[in-house]
Amino acid sequence: MARTIAGIRIPDSVIARQAEELIKDNEPEFLFNHSVRVYLFGALRGQHLKQSYDEELLYIASLFHDLGLIDSYTSAAERFEVDGANAARDFLNGHGIAPDKISLVWEAIALHTTPGIPQHMRPEIALTRAGVRMDVVGTDFESFTAQHRDEVIAAYPRHDFKNAFIDIQASSARSKPMTTFGTINSDYIEWVDPGFKRVNQCENILKAPWKD
Repeated sequence: MARTIAGIRIPDSVIARQAEELIKDNEPEFLFNHSVRVYLFGALRGQHLKQSYDEELLYIASLFHDLGLIDSYTSAAERFEVDGANAARDFLNGHGIAPDKISLVWEAIALHTTPGIPQHMRPEIALTRAGVRMDVVGTDFESFTAQHRDEVIAAYPRHDFKNAFIDIQASSARSKPMTTFGTINSDYIEWVDPGFKRVNQCENILKAPWKD
């Protein structure tokens, strides 16, 4: 497959190839394709904004960002975003990558579902979030040309992504519902289980062990 898609070069280094193979071996095709599309849309967004970024770090963050949804990478009590970030950290540590670069990738993955913050951080973090939002909910859809959108989808098809993505997110969220507190991840449980009652911060405040 061409390593340049929609004018964006996919990193071809040894570490990028190994990261790609790890994700491809562990994720279903629809999720792997989504991860590469996140990189491509994030990079296109960076190009549009004339931002400089480390393409290899952005690619690895994009590849690993949903790995925490996979059972073999799922912890008992951490948010799936943190599980993916930890997997990326372990992978990069094993390749002797500098700690500051590892931290950058970790933050990009851990914060990729957090609204209102990543866009103010370093480009690799902001563009990971931008790529996710474009591919999942179509944020800034019209700022990407139809030709670029079509080329990305032709190279990495969606495969009924909407339904498949909701299913895998719901499965992850239901397996450890307390990790969804304060995040959008509780939406997935509510979607498949209308009887689910999310934790409310006001209840937590009123139950606090203070006399007032």
